[in-house]
Amino acid sequence: MEVAVAHSTAQPDPPYARIVAEIRRRIADGELRQGERVPSTRQITQEWGVAMATASKVLAALRQQGLVRAVPGVGTVVVAAPAPPASCRERPGGPDLTRERIVRAAVECADAEGLAALSMRRVAAEFGVATMTLYHYVPGKDELVLLMADAALGEQRLPDVPPPGWRARLELLARLQWAVYRSHPWLASVISMTRPQPLLNGIPHTEWALAALDATGLPPEDVLHAAVSLIGYVRGTAVSLETEAEARRDTGLTDQEWLEHEEQSWNETMVAAFPRLARFTTGSEVDLTLDSVFEFGLRRQLDGLAVLIGQRRAGRQQPPA
Repeated sequence: MEVAVAHSTAQPDPPYARIVAEIRRRIADGELRQGERVPSTRQITQEWGVAMATASKVLAALRQQGLVRAVPGVGTVVVAAPAPPASCRERPGGPDLTRERIVRAAVECADAEGLAALSMRRVAAEFGVATMTLYHYVPGKDELVLLMADAALGEQRLPDVPPPGWRARLELLARLQWAVYRSHPWLASVISMTRPQPLLNGIPHTEWALAALDATGLPPEDVLHAAVSLIGYVRGTAVSLETEAEARRDTGLTDQEWLEHEEQSWNETMVAAFPRLARFTTGSEVDLTLDSVFEFGLRRQLDGLAVLIGQRRAGRQQPPA
């Protein structure tokens, strides 16, 4: 054994892989049971003496292997994915499956673990059925994701009677969409601005925006561009929600906890190299969040449209030369 070790040319496993193997062993041996929390990124850095990035990679690898899942407000916990019983493999549908139940389970999975963790196999495990069983209800993952997006957009309905005025209508639409994105951080990455998708619960949003702007008397080109620009602004800002949610899952830290953890390093770098950035961020009382960025940008979007509408109306009122 000593000779074999001395002459071995095999490369050692990277640190994250060794940590993954150790946590896998703890799960297999029952030291970590279903529903129990696995070490957070902070605990991993302390126990194994690795960087935060390595600890994040450990939890990401465990999620990809289907061993753990992120539970909002709890942390990353062990999951169980038992082999489906024979009765479920023998007949399609298993435990009273429906397309709606499958979509709901997929949405819950993506909300808790991110879209990257979603797979047909992962959803099938929620019902204790074979993966192929789901294909009796959904053609594949791409179709499932579209159904998820449509279901998410249908959770909050636009009112039957719109408020008076184009601005109030667009503001209501933008805030409703923001609320949906906030509930489902993965959703913004699914919505396409250039290739319209057959989302029956999403099309009314575009129709609502077009109706609000059409009443202003803007020409059709302005109406269409203004509607798509506003919807695109909300979606573009919401894309960062998924990044924030993933960071919370990987680090086990809230945004505020992360800022406090990085404050000293940030200050040391910013104060010396970027004095203006440091002046506005270091010790500042400004509460800069995605919500505040959304609100500020929404007001400026609508202010700009108000100027455009005023210019177009003024142009129509001018007498011909």
